[in-house]
Amino acid sequence: MEIGIQFYTLRDQCKNLNDFAETLKKVADIGYKNVQISCVCDYEPEWLAENLKKNGLKCVLTHTSPAQLKGDIAKVCKDHDIFGCDCIGLGFHNFSTSVEGPSYKDFYNEYKDIIKAIKANGKYFMYHNHAKEFLRFDGKNVLEHMAEDFAPDELGFILDTFWIQAAGANPAEWIKKFAGRIPVIHLKDYTFNENFKDFEDNIAVVGEGNINFDRVFEAAENGGVEYMLVEQDECHGEDPFDCITRSYKYLKSCGFK
Repeated sequence: MEIGIQFYTLRDQCKNLNDFAETLKKVADIGYKNVQISCVCDYEPEWLAENLKKNGLKCVLTHTSPAQLKGDIAKVCKDHDIFGCDCIGLGFHNFSTSVEGPSYKDFYNEYKDIIKAIKANGKYFMYHNHAKEFLRFDGKNVLEHMAEDFAPDELGFILDTFWIQAAGANPAEWIKKFAGRIPVIHLKDYTFNENFKDFEDNIAVVGEGNINFDRVFEAAENGGVEYMLVEQDECHGEDPFDCITRSYKYLKSCGFK
């Protein structure tokens, strides 16, 4: 397994192409070799391919906006070909607990044809969980319904250790549960914060919180994970480059690179 960085962590450092290019260089200088591109400024796929190559980086996943996914999906897949990325991810769907709110049925109807089109174009669709995907209906949670309604070669899961923990579940057990359809996962630590107001207040540098990452790593290795990407939605006023450096050093001390 290899490690990498989810660029959502560095979204404020990628608001224009110059800053995006500099951020790619800084990430490479820290030691990361793999990236997920998410929530950055607009870019041409050729530009990204050039800057990845310049810095010795590989894009293993994107989070692609719903608007793009619902637009010209063949072009989205061709763009991913240009910068050498096989996995196309959706970062969020606003599942609701209310009857009137967006439901799993809405998600299924909106994305079933898109997911099949992504496969037909030689790419792999991956869904990233937050806590709401652990809402249960008809005896199963949203992730379990997804796993039943789509084949493993159509839909994979970007399992997020923090959000699984936030939902009251066990990250290692859910990695085991979805073995074989989790080529990429997110590593995000969960700490105790006495000033907690929102879940994000408990997000921590990997290795500085309370998630049992030894079990996560074991489950990931056995489950076919290829890339474990550091993600820190909130850095709580710290320099995000310092945060991702500490996460990198922790993971390197665990034997990953």
